[in-house]
Amino acid sequence: MHQTSKNLADGARELIAFRIGEQEFCVDIMSVREIRGWTPATSLPHSPGYVLGVINLRGAVLPIVDLSSRLGMKESDPSARHVIIVAQVYSKVVGLLVDAVSDILTATDENIQPTPEVSSELDKSFAKGVLAIEGRMICLIELERLFPEVESEAA
Repeated sequence: MHQTSKNLADGARELIAFRIGEQEFCVDIMSVREIRGWTPATSLPHSPGYVLGVINLRGAVLPIVDLSSRLGMKESDPSARHVIIVAQVYSKVVGLLVDAVSDILTATDENIQPTPEVSSELDKSFAKGVLAIEGRMICLIELERLFPEVESEAA
């Protein structure tokens, strides 16, 4: 049974699950504005290596981040199969390039296990925890930790 966010049990939240390579990740659905197909980005000089460039999203300039590269994994080679998750981080909107969106999940804090101690500090700084559901291990990413520079710009 699928529940809408209005009638979720106390402490439950909806998450968007997506794939990067063979791994699954998820983010809070409340930070997701839309999901769209891959659009080639116009590169920006002097941008961090994980920023692919910008696209025009209904008249607004949207930076596109290669989430695989940002998480310290292999750089993506974007194709028509990739998707962009348009998310709000603080007051900024950013596009996250992922391989595919797979699911909408409902999870409670009890479902979210702490990030294992064997993870690198880089992984632990982005990961809020790990969900073990339906035989899958899905890393919950906290977008605000991925882009701390956005918080300082917003302040």
